[in-house]
Amino acid sequence: MELEIKGVHLDVKDETREFIDAKLEKLDFAKEFIVDLHFTLTKENPDFVAEAKLHLQWGHNSVIKVHAYDLHEAIHNLIDKLDHKIRKEHDKITDHKS
Repeated sequence: MELEIKGVHLDVKDETREFIDAKLEKLDFAKEFIVDLHFTLTKENPDFVAEAKLHLQWGHNSVIKVHAYDLHEAIHNLIDKLDHKIRKEHDKITDHKS
């Protein structure tokens, strides 16, 4: 899995990268299916926007955006939405193959 994290109007510190890595452990079940995962963290007054672009092995692409007043809250909510999306797509493929 290729992981890219970039910030717009903010510096992405090592602490934030470690926080994202820790949260991504929730997606360990699907690491073999995720081709690319790109995070864009943006500071917009008064809140933060966390966006993820996801490319899965079977050709599915998604863009997920979350707004929150706290950066870590935005990342946490984004990972939860990613988990839900990946499980949904994984279940579709698994059900289709059955």
